[in-house]
Amino acid sequence: MKKIGIKIVFFNVLFLFVATACVGTKINKNKVILTNIPSKVENLDSITASNPPALFELLPQGNKWVDSLYNVMSFEERVGQLFMVAAYSNKDSVHFNAIDKLITENKIGGLIFFQGGPIRQAKLTNRFQSKSKIPLFIGNDAEWGLNMRLDSTTSYPWNMTLGAIQDMKLIEKVGVQLGQQGKRLGIQFNFAPVLDINTNPRNPIIGFRSFGEDKFKVTERAIAVMKGVQSQGIFATGKHFPGHGDTETDSHKGLPTVNFSKERLEQVEFYPYRKLFHEGLSSVMVAHLNVPSLEPRSNYPSSISYNIVTTILQKEMGFNGLIFTDALNMKGVSNYNIPSEINFEAFMAGNDILLFPKDIPAAIEKFKLAYSLNMFNEERLASSVKKILKFKYKAGLNSYQPIETSNLIKDLNSPKNEALQYELYENAITVLKNTASVLPIKNLDKQKIAYVKIGDENNDSFISTLKKYAEITVIADVNLDSLQVKLRPFSTVIVGYHKSDGAFKKNDLSSSELSKINFLARNNNVILDVFAKPYSLLSLNNFEEIEGLVVSYQNSAIAQVVSAELIFGAIEAKGKLPVSINNSFKVNDGLSTEKLNRLGFTTPENVGMNSTILSKIDAIANKAINAKMTPGIQVLVARKGKVIYQKSFGHHTYDKTIKVQDSDIYDVASLTKILATLPNVMLQYDQQKVNLETTLATMSPIFKDSNKANINFKDLLSHYAGLAAGIPFYKAAMDKSKLPSEVYFRKIAEQDFSKKLGDSLFIRNDFSDTIMKMIVESKIAVKKEYKYSDLTFMILKDYLEKTTGKTLDVLIQENFYRSLGMNNSSFNPLTKFDKNRIPPTETDTYFRRQLLKGYVNDLSAALEGGVSGHAGVFSNAMDVAKIMELYLQKGNYGNQQYFSEKTFEDFNTCYFCAVGNRRGVGFDKPQLGSEGPTCGCASMTSFGHTGYTGTMAWADPETQIVYVFLSNRTFPVAAENRLSKANIREEIQSIIYEAITD
Repeated sequence: MKKIGIKIVFFNVLFLFVATACVGTKINKNKVILTNIPSKVENLDSITASNPPALFELLPQGNKWVDSLYNVMSFEERVGQLFMVAAYSNKDSVHFNAIDKLITENKIGGLIFFQGGPIRQAKLTNRFQSKSKIPLFIGNDAEWGLNMRLDSTTSYPWNMTLGAIQDMKLIEKVGVQLGQQGKRLGIQFNFAPVLDINTNPRNPIIGFRSFGEDKFKVTERAIAVMKGVQSQGIFATGKHFPGHGDTETDSHKGLPTVNFSKERLEQVEFYPYRKLFHEGLSSVMVAHLNVPSLEPRSNYPSSISYNIVTTILQKEMGFNGLIFTDALNMKGVSNYNIPSEINFEAFMAGNDILLFPKDIPAAIEKFKLAYSLNMFNEERLASSVKKILKFKYKAGLNSYQPIETSNLIKDLNSPKNEALQYELYENAITVLKNTASVLPIKNLDKQKIAYVKIGDENNDSFISTLKKYAEITVIADVNLDSLQVKLRPFSTVIVGYHKSDGAFKKNDLSSSELSKINFLARNNNVILDVFAKPYSLLSLNNFEEIEGLVVSYQNSAIAQVVSAELIFGAIEAKGKLPVSINNSFKVNDGLSTEKLNRLGFTTPENVGMNSTILSKIDAIANKAINAKMTPGIQVLVARKGKVIYQKSFGHHTYDKTIKVQDSDIYDVASLTKILATLPNVMLQYDQQKVNLETTLATMSPIFKDSNKANINFKDLLSHYAGLAAGIPFYKAAMDKSKLPSEVYFRKIAEQDFSKKLGDSLFIRNDFSDTIMKMIVESKIAVKKEYKYSDLTFMILKDYLEKTTGKTLDVLIQENFYRSLGMNNSSFNPLTKFDKNRIPPTETDTYFRRQLLKGYVNDLSAALEGGVSGHAGVFSNAMDVAKIMELYLQKGNYGNQQYFSEKTFEDFNTCYFCAVGNRRGVGFDKPQLGSEGPTCGCASMTSFGHTGYTGTMAWADPETQIVYVFLSNRTFPVAAENRLSKANIREEIQSIIYEAITD
């Protein structure tokens, strides 16, 4: 150590005099100096630890590095290692230069970064490390991820949300990802997990940051996070010792008091610390608390208490890892004394690293002066500094490498982050009430559902996801009475309480919100979904009139999606309440709910798919749009019952005035065959009203004396009956001028002319009879061979309507669409949907002579009033996926069996593949040889259909994939099918199969 000059000796003597005279007395506006210094400070390395013996030990080469470095360090350099200074990457050069100076002149040992961004922080870390003789420790508060401090990063669920999860492997995954992201950003310390047991619901600073109020559950989850973090070579820091869970003061603003006995603290607050020490916790952060049972001096912060930091934490509890103070700028300690005194007292209490200290130069001078007065010795300094150096060696800082900033944002936001988020919320969201099994919502065909919002935060993801399951009407009115008038027609009212995650301290229900909930519950069948901390329910005393109560914990987009899934049964409830809600609900309360096999939502990685590969779909879709193969596209991919990709591209038309939305509905053309006609035919088959050998003459007497009388059901649906591909029915309805004949058409609807096929164009109701007559009289091929024909499904439509006495549009709604929740699917959509939701398909220049927007493109279907067996359905990708999933599950969806597995298997069989006909019974199948509708990568058990307007729906039982492609490639004119020639649909399908990882 350098010799201290005569001037310093003089100040030492003066300091000793002042210190001796003023110990325990108040000076400088009630500040106290040196009241915490013990008579003798021991070498803290000698204290026996309960940590696993090898945890903090180094191999010989490591100890050599530590000792050799320590031996050449000056006193100032050794003291400098004790300071971890606050740094911000969102500040200016004045701040950065000040940090430079602290590094070069005061030899500080570390930085704790606060607000900013990851690239800025990485660049600053590289800058600061390059200026430091000894590599710096870099720390971050990342309790719920780097996003706690940094933009452009992932925010994981709060600890209280994780407290509802019962699967510790998932929570350990959180720790792993926190560790990986910290390591990528050049961080050595994550100041997490929080070990505070939040037994006080009014706690203003811990609350949601705690895993809960039960010491065992808190400990179990904290261990999982710790193990995950430390498995990646990042040091975890348990906080806030001795326990901040039962406080009502924010230690940033004042000194909280913990009035428990030492016995109670041993039993509860210390419990997680002892367990984590045994499991290998690297470091501990000591809080600024007034704990009279542990520190007899009145209002004396625990962070500078020798008894708490050394006697209890190190000697009695045996912790020999690194000890941090909580931030020393916090009012809980900074109000107590001047910065230089606080820093020194924290060191003398037994802390190793002084976090967020103020006035470093003055503090170092204080250390020098105190050392010269023998107030601490070399052993005490070495015990902390060498420990710090050991941890720097363990962190690999002995061979520090700068942070690579290229791809940093991408690396920190890996697809696996979002994948884990879905898993976490699927396991966290908690059902506390489920009267009469209101959850999940079943019998969609009998439900009329409204949604009412409470709170001031975004609810878009919740609403949009709810609407993917059922028709949801959003109702709003400030006046409760008029609101109730609007709600009267509805069987179920979903009430969403949405508060910002960022306003976690203020997301309690207001008196007006409480009144609204009570009013709605009293007058309606209510499901209340709380997108806020569970403590927000404390003021809600009357739960009796609420039928369903869901705690979703946070208002993130993923929480909203997953909660909607739970309400409709795509997932089951698994979460358990981590805290008590007065006497109404206790820790570990949480009901399980039934899982219905409805489509859910997740990320590709959660179902064995690669999202990076899947994202190539975007380029293909945009290529088709940019080349004007189609103005707009919808693409949906699902696997294993989960939608993993759903995007809309382009616009309704090439003038780009209306962007395509997921909720928009397209003319799906020939997909109608398997979306409307075929399922109803399968019901007839399932009820044994027809079989594979049933003839047309038996099914429809009008064919009894025709050339088609002996065509059987199997041949008919396999396009193996020799029927013509189609018939130009419209010619029979045209006059000599090739215009719609007045015999068959009217411009205004009349009693016998009520079927609409365009604006101001109505066809005679009995023209369907003319169509069927022309089909009956049409020729059939002499040679039996495969020939695709629309007539098949026109015949089947006629059969279904005459057999059931109901039109096909009514049949499909009653038998399938309503109960499936296909509320965006319909024939003649203009009778039900806003016209702006329907992309146009064509400008008809040859018959209707108008823009076709909401009217079926296929003219034969139009002549049947828009309801035909081969075309006419309008739908969106989500609805199409539902019925494809129904097929994939062999007749079951939403735990409702629509037809038997045998029926599906019979229809999905290719009976004539041996003779070159790839078709199943009604379904299209993969190509035989080079000809066919798929990429050639789908299995032979796969099935689906394509449509003239540029549509495709395909499902594969072997890979459990559903693929839907919708477009209006026929706009503005149905000329050359460039979309088909470019194999756009097949190319996308190929990408889907390429993305499969298991």
